[in-house]
Amino acid sequence: MAHEHKLEIFRGLWKFKSNVQKIWGVLAFLSLVTAVEVILGIYKPEFLTKNYFIGMKLLNWIFIILTLVKAYYIAWDFMHLRDEKSSLRRAIVWTPVFLICYLIFILLFEADYIYNVFKDGFLAWNF
Repeated sequence: MAHEHKLEIFRGLWKFKSNVQKIWGVLAFLSLVTAVEVILGIYKPEFLTKNYFIGMKLLNWIFIILTLVKAYYIAWDFMHLRDEKSSLRRAIVWTPVFLICYLIFILLFEADYIYNVFKDGFLAWNF
């Protein structure tokens, strides 16, 4: 029993005539997001490295968000989550989203604690 996949991306905003065209469209989107990441990593704009949001540079937040966008889109398109029931989609997508948020919280909380311990002089910066 063959299953027809939808030949559109971005909720129907970009439609294709064949699977080959769709693959090229997805490749173009993922390449664009990757190119933005690479350009930001090379040039590191000063306003993104000097400003902080919740204890982390804005540039790092942009990298995390763009990486999540790529991971979500790869799962959405190549793993055909778009064609599944909404409950399965939510179970697959929201579980890692909450896990990643929790890990970022732990990273920021522990890093801030270690920074304050070294800043207050309880231990020496010996590395």
